[in-house]
Amino acid sequence: MFTLAHFSDPHLGPLPKIRPVELFGKRFFGYLSWTRRRRAIHRPEVLDVLGRDLADIGPDHIAITGDLTNISLPGEFGQVASWLRTIARPDQLTVVPGNHDAYVAQNWDQSLGQWAEFMSGDDGRCSHPFIRRRGSVAIIGLSSGVPTPIGFASGKLGRDQLARLEMNLKALGADGAFRIILLHHPPQLGATAWRKRLVDAPEFREIINRAGAELILHGHNHAFVSARLAAGHGEVRVFGVPSASAAQAGHKPQAHYCLYGIEQTGDGWDVAVRTRGLDLQQGIFADISTQEFSVGHG
Repeated sequence: MFTLAHFSDPHLGPLPKIRPVELFGKRFFGYLSWTRRRRAIHRPEVLDVLGRDLADIGPDHIAITGDLTNISLPGEFGQVASWLRTIARPDQLTVVPGNHDAYVAQNWDQSLGQWAEFMSGDDGRCSHPFIRRRGSVAIIGLSSGVPTPIGFASGKLGRDQLARLEMNLKALGADGAFRIILLHHPPQLGATAWRKRLVDAPEFREIINRAGAELILHGHNHAFVSARLAAGHGEVRVFGVPSASAAQAGHKPQAHYCLYGIEQTGDGWDVAVRTRGLDLQQGIFADISTQEFSVGHG
């Protein structure tokens, strides 16, 4: 059995030292949101508990689906890179960016390039989509994070990335792989408010219907999501998780993450989903629920 741990939207804090010039434009409003509300929700001590839980469980691989930063400050990317190395080695941990990681346009080397070793395919290239093959499991990383105007948190994959995705899905499907797609924004219809949507979600869904996939994981909503997309003559399961650092339970859940146990059978795969949630009083993550489903080949 191959076990994949999935969490999302850690929004690592605290913010590093900020120069006034760095708060020009959209970052200024994000900074206000962080100082007034979000820093009380997203707590680094919760991520410390999560890291210990993952170390105890020892999954085969870990996936993080975006929003590791808060307002894309240059100092945040280095801070996150150091934190990622405490979670797992680059070959054991896959990251895709979210909208907060592309808050504003910026230099690659000073931003996402600092995470390149966690966002590279087996060929060593850091371009999206990238593919990491782990036995019969193929992890496909997409980037939906793009700079957007003030008040927007939408994402876009783009025509070129979508075209390469379809080609890769078909090739991996023909090879009998269990294809796991990682992206930040949810692709299902009506998943978010219009200003937070995946702009080219319809095109993504058409590709899934033509080429197929076995599992799609995302973040962005800071909530539990379970959906299904049409995939040829069947369907593919879609799961989203709450923020991994949320210490408060208000209109959004506290921190949770999921473990996916994937086992190949004669005519497909059996998948066991184990959800673990934060118990803040005890300072631990504990099992909350389990579910199982089967996936056919192709």
